[in-house]
Amino acid sequence: MVTIPRKSFAISKAFNGLLVLYALLFYIVLYGPLVTIAVLSINDSSIIGFPMRGVTLRWYRKVFDTPEFVDALFNSFAVGVLAAVIASALALLLALGFRRVFPFKSVLFNLVLMPIVMPGIVGGIVLLLFFGYLNIQPALFTTVLIAHVNWVLPFAFLTLYPRVHNFDVALEEAAMDLGAKPLEVFWYVVLPIVRSALIATILFSFSLSFDEFIRTLFVTGYDRTIPVMFWSMIVDQLAPELPAMAVVIVLVSATMSFIGALISRRAATRNQ
Repeated sequence: MVTIPRKSFAISKAFNGLLVLYALLFYIVLYGPLVTIAVLSINDSSIIGFPMRGVTLRWYRKVFDTPEFVDALFNSFAVGVLAAVIASALALLLALGFRRVFPFKSVLFNLVLMPIVMPGIVGGIVLLLFFGYLNIQPALFTTVLIAHVNWVLPFAFLTLYPRVHNFDVALEEAAMDLGAKPLEVFWYVVLPIVRSALIATILFSFSLSFDEFIRTLFVTGYDRTIPVMFWSMIVDQLAPELPAMAVVIVLVSATMSFIGALISRRAATRNQ
């Protein structure tokens, strides 16, 4: 019979206690601000802050009764959907292309991932100078859309690349041996297998585009997205409906990310 020394047991118990304390502090720091914003969004007070003056939903009604917010929400959804679809399509083609050997493959791989390591303010300035050099006027579906695709593409690529990299090439070869053309192989063999991962990538990319602020601020025109409008309202005036607006933004992003993670997990479980 093996006996555990009391000293070792005490040290293990103390270490577990420290881990629990660390986990509690971690979750408090991570989710505490979100809970605070959610509580302030239903505070029946015209001043953002405590103490609570009552519970009300009028700030949410005011948010959705504001035409500027509705327009900005539509702009963010429109740009987010387009940027997510375009970036995911390009990422899928890149992931398929990187299965082959070609010159300067590693250089191109690093260039695709460059927007991730580049600071947002630097990326915004570079895009602003680039569009200015080409004499492209700032607009929602030109400069902003290109900026969002540039930002979302590397994340979409990193999400799809492992799924495509582990793809069995023998399935494509078998389809071609049976007389299928390259486009038919992609449509009837490759796409059905990676469809779940592609949908999850689109949803995740939409969340990134929907929340993008820094690069959008440099290249936006008269049409504002939700993050830009939120920032301008903070700078101009600390409106009491700002917490409610923040909750709406968080809910949209979190919902899309959760659905994407759920689809990705189900696809992984199905493949196993």
